[in-house]
Formats: sequence, structure tokens, C-alpha cells
Amino acid sequence: MSQITYKRLGKSGLKVSSLSFGSGTFNSKFDQSVADELIKVAYEAGINFFDNAENYSLGEAEVVFGKAIKNNNLKREDLVISTKIFFGSGGWGPNANGLSKKHIIEGLNASLKRLQLDYVDIVFSHRPDPEVPIEETVRAFNQLISEGKVFYWGTSEWSAQQITEAHVVAQKLGLEGPIAEQPEYNLFQREKVEKEYLPIYETFGLGTTTWSPLASGIPQGTRLGTTEGWIKPLADHLKSQLESPEGQVKAEKVRKFVPFAEKLGFTPAQVALAWLLKQPNVSTVILGASKLEQLKDNLKALEAVDKLTPELIQELEDIFQTKPTPIQNFRG
Repeated sequence: MSQITYKRLGKSGLKVSSLSFGSGTFNSKFDQSVADELIKVAYEAGINFFDNAENYSLGEAEVVFGKAIKNNNLKREDLVISTKIFFGSGGWGPNANGLSKKHIIEGLNASLKRLQLDYVDIVFSHRPDPEVPIEETVRAFNQLISEGKVFYWGTSEWSAQQITEAHVVAQKLGLEGPIAEQPEYNLFQREKVEKEYLPIYETFGLGTTTWSPLASGIPQGTRLGTTEGWIKPLADHLKSQLESPEGQVKAEKVRKFVPFAEKLGFTPAQVALAWLLKQPNVSTVILGASKLEQLKDNLKALEAVDKLTPELIQELEDIFQTKPTPIQNFRG
């Protein structure tokens, strides 16, 4: 049986677990004892990387996560903790979000207070900000590094060109560039990770902390065609996705995927996660869960990794047909 493994995040010396846990499901009404148990189970399974963001439930997710770390008496040195800055935590002023030096520094300080931490290991720019000069953003993240409030910085949903620009500016200034990108990556969304970023993995030693491994629950099959059990705004959004022409194409692929997974003795979600764990440019796959059963089921994906032979992976490719076209080599 495969176990959680650890690999360097890009070319940095920081090692992260192959599966990680995100606090996006936490909020002010979330049962703290359940959150405590989720973090405990994740940690005891070998997960060391925990991902947060200032805007998750307008900062409340960080509060719940911070309490869970304290309640479990976990050693800080054993954890890799990140947060993300861009969207703010509920303020409506002109500087309450974005990537200005003001918001990056004030936003991170506010996150640390909510998390009850002196530092985070990584801070991600949650999105690019076309209104702010990249030099200002690079300098702001490096100031946080020099102050000891963060060890590394990264990006989320940036283009390869934007990541390259950040590194060029950082090198020019003698500063540190982003060590990792946090992109959406799953059996439906593959273009960035498998094609767009290819030239910069080696050039800049880029790591990836991938999110939305289950594409909003669609590949799980059990929710196919229904939005029962979802929070209403999410349910409405998912329903519109499923009813669109593109959604119907996805639904048909999932109908073929469900028996494929069952034939292997796993759920569709477990196979989808196992597929991600086999991808060469994935540093860690971020899991989310609101119930203990969800987390335990997702952890069983580790058992499916070795079952996915090259032949079975080709069967998956035939079902989904989402593999990006290779970059054309005109040299022949």
C-alpha cells in the first residue's frame, strides 16, 4: 500500500506531503471539535502541509484552523502552513484587497493574528493584480521574508508569463522569486499544469500545490445530475454548470468513469486523486473536507496509486479526452 510521501516544493529545500489539507470548508459556524479531529486525522496520516487564505469565510477559516493546531498541541516545526493574500477578509476600502505593498503586509499580519502564528512557511498571491507594478509586489513579499514572517512566497492562478516576469524582476533586484504556483488541476482542467507551465518548471524550479482535485465534486459521480446537499449559492452554480452543453459533455464522461473506478474497487474520487498523485509536476494535492468520513475516504486514494498501471491510465485518457495537445516542435 502506498503511503504519503514527501518531496521538495520545487527547487526549494521545503518538503511537503503528497496530500495536503485546505481549510476552505471552515467557517464561524463550523464545529471546532470536528475541525480539531480533521486536522488530527490528516496529521496522523502523514499530512504536513496545510493551506489557508485570508478570504476563506472572510478570515474565519484561519481562526478555526489556528485553534485546531493549538488544540491538537502540534509542533510548529512539524507543519508547513500557508495562507493566500489578495481578496481581503471583508474590508471594503480601496486598499482592502489586491497586491499593493500595503495590503500584502497588512493582510499577512492580520492572517498571522487569526492563525495565532508568528510566521507562515509560504504566502501565496491568490491572484495576479494588473493594477499593481510587479516590482512592488515582489518587494512586498520579500520584505515579509526579511522580517521573518514568511519563509517563501508563491502564486496562484498566475500565467506562465506573469510568473516569468516575477522571477525576472526578482533576479534583477537580487530578491527571491515565487517557489510555487497553486493552480486548479484535475481530470477536466489540465492545460496550465501539463502545457503552459512546462517551460518554467525547470527554468525556475517551480513547484505546484494543486487545488480543486475533484472539480467541484463532479468526478465523484454520486452528485451527478443533482445538487442535493450543497450550500444554495454553490448548488445553483453547480446546477448551471451541469445543465450547460459543456456540463452535459462532462456528465457523459463521468458516467463512463464511475464503472471504471468501481472495477478497480475504489470510488471515482479516490481514482481521480490517485491519478493526480501520479502526475510528475504535482508537488502536493490539496484536499478539502467538512466531515471526517470525507477525509478518510480521500486518504484511501493512496491505495489506488499503484493500481493505476499505464494501461489503465490510457483507459482514463480515452474516457476523458482532456489531455492537452503537445507543444509543437517545428524542428521535426
